[in-house]
Amino acid sequence: MNLQGFLDNLLKSAQGGGAPSSPAGGLLNADFGKGALAGGALGLLLGKHKTTRKLATYGGLAAIGVMAYRAYADYQRQQQAPTGVGTQTIDRLPPPQAELHSQAILRALVAAAKADGHIDAREREVIEGEFARLQPDAEIRQWLHAELEKPLDPAEVARAAATPEMAAEMYLASLLAADEQNFMERAYLDELARQLRLDEGLKAQLQKQVAGQSAQA
Repeated sequence: MNLQGFLDNLLKSAQGGGAPSSPAGGLLNADFGKGALAGGALGLLLGKHKTTRKLATYGGLAAIGVMAYRAYADYQRQQQAPTGVGTQTIDRLPPPQAELHSQAILRALVAAAKADGHIDAREREVIEGEFARLQPDAEIRQWLHAELEKPLDPAEVARAAATPEMAAEMYLASLLAADEQNFMERAYLDELARQLRLDEGLKAQLQKQVAGQSAQA
C-alpha cells in the first residue's frame, strides 16, 4: 500500500490547494495544515487542533518527525545521554522506511478521530467519499473502511509502532488530532501512551513539543 503519494494528495486537496498533486510529490512534501480542515469532511478525520496550522510551514508530516526528534533530544539531555544518536524519525528516512512510518501515523490519526465516539455511520460515509474523490487504489479504500469500522483499541493501534520513533510519532499525531480537554480523548491518549510503552519523560517532552507549537499558532 503506497500511502505517501496518497496522503500528499489528500492533505493538499483538503487544504483547498486545487487539484490533487502527483503522487511523486511524496508524503514529506504534504501540507499538514489541519486548521484549514476544521469544519470540513476531512476535519472529522484529521481533527481540529490549531497547532497543525503551524505545521504547514515546516514541511507537512515531516514536521512530526522534527518534533519527535526534538523531544528525543530534550529527553536525552535530561537523561544526560548523547542527544540524537541513532534517532530515525520520518524526516530522516528514505522513502521505503518513511512509508512504514506514514502508515503508522495514518492509523493513529484514524484512531484518534474515533476517540470521542463521534464518528457515526453518516460521518464515515462522508470521510470515505472524500477519500474516494482522490481516487486511491482499492487496497487503500479497503484499509480505510476497515480502520473506521473496527472498535477502538489502543493496544491494537500501538502494535503498528515497530520502532520507538514510530511510537513517538504516532503519539504526536494523536495529540494533534485529539482534544485533550475531552475526557474520553484524554483517557484514550493516556492509554495509547501506555500501550506504546512511552517513558514518562519522553511522553512529557512530546506533549511539550505540541504545547509549544500551539502557543505559537
